[in-house]
Amino acid sequence: MLIHNFDPVAINFFIFEVRWYSLAYIFGILLGWYCARNIIKKSASINYVFEKFKPSDFDDLIPYLIIGIILGGRLGYVLIYNLNYYLNNLIEILYIWKGGMSFHGGMIGIIVSNYIFTKKKNMNFFYFSDVISLTAPIGLFFGRFANFINAELYGTKTNMPWGVIFSNIDSISRHPSQIYEALLEGLLLFLILNFLAIKKKLILINGLISSLFLILYSIFRFFAEYFREPDQQIGYLFLNLSMGQILSLTMFFIGILLVLKKKNEFYIKNF
Repeated sequence: MLIHNFDPVAINFFIFEVRWYSLAYIFGILLGWYCARNIIKKSASINYVFEKFKPSDFDDLIPYLIIGIILGGRLGYVLIYNLNYYLNNLIEILYIWKGGMSFHGGMIGIIVSNYIFTKKKNMNFFYFSDVISLTAPIGLFFGRFANFINAELYGTKTNMPWGVIFSNIDSISRHPSQIYEALLEGLLLFLILNFLAIKKKLILINGLISSLFLILYSIFRFFAEYFREPDQQIGYLFLNLSMGQILSLTMFFIGILLVLKKKNEFYIKNF
């Protein structure tokens, strides 16, 4: 059993401090950027059609994605999870270093920013969506570990030997649900999608990887939510499901509908 006493501040220099939460975003974006460039190069070696896409194109997309992640993630959390609190504490909407980011909101922000970029550059939306889907689990991996260090999104009670006591919350042994999510939504999702995209060459099918991301992420998140305490201000909702599970179900069906709707449009000829 582990007693959680991690300091959320990684670097403290006089009045200047850097939190692990901020570093998680920085590392996730930088490593995801690096992997995305390699994926674009590999896709060109798989099929000549992809030679029109250059790593420098993704470099140009990065600023759009950063804005989409931050704005979407923060506004998603504020609007979906804790609106009443922030209506009474408007200035705290800006305190993103303290945590409080919504994955589903961040995903919407990424979709919108990718759409704006590809529309502006007259590029294929789903190609870049697929590349983003292949690298997004990296950010999720680091982000969930940052949640663990912040002692937020903690798990339900457990008697398992790997239980964690979050001493700033209570003295109850809990599932380290943040670690479960890091391994499922981060590591495992990354390995599966990249294996299918590169080794099985499913990246040749325009938009399929994006659809699989929606489906697989929602399955992993739905399962992990059973080991995670629901947000106190929301609790359990319809059919005793958490907000995360309801949003994941929505995401799952969108992924399925996308596969069914575009099954005759997926192929490379649409480039």
